[in-house]
Amino acid sequence: MKKWMMVLVAFAAVMLIAPSAFAQETGAAAAGGKGLMAIAAGFGMALAAFGGALGQGRIASAACEGMARNPGAAAAIRAAMILGLVFVETLALFTLVIIFVKI
Repeated sequence: MKKWMMVLVAFAAVMLIAPSAFAQETGAAAAGGKGLMAIAAGFGMALAAFGGALGQGRIASAACEGMARNPGAAAAIRAAMILGLVFVETLALFTLVIIFVKI
C-alpha cells in the first residue's frame, strides 16, 4: 500500500508540473525547449540511478547469501557478482551518455 501511495504522489507531482510546460512561451524565450529537455534528462538519470542501485543491492545480497551457504564457491560467486555489477553500472552510464548527447 505504501509503495502505491509513493507512486501516486510522484504521478501527481508530474501531472502538476505538466501544465506549466505547455504554458511555456515559444521562440527565443523558450531557448528551443532546452529547459524541458534538461528536466526530462534529470528525471531519466534519476530513474536510471534508482534502478541501478536497486539492482546492485539485490546482486550483492544474493552473492553474500550464496557465499554464506557455500563458502567453497566464494571465488566463483564473487567473480559472477562483479561481472553482474559491471553490467548494471554500464546501463546507468549509458543513460548518462545519452543524456549528454541529447542536451
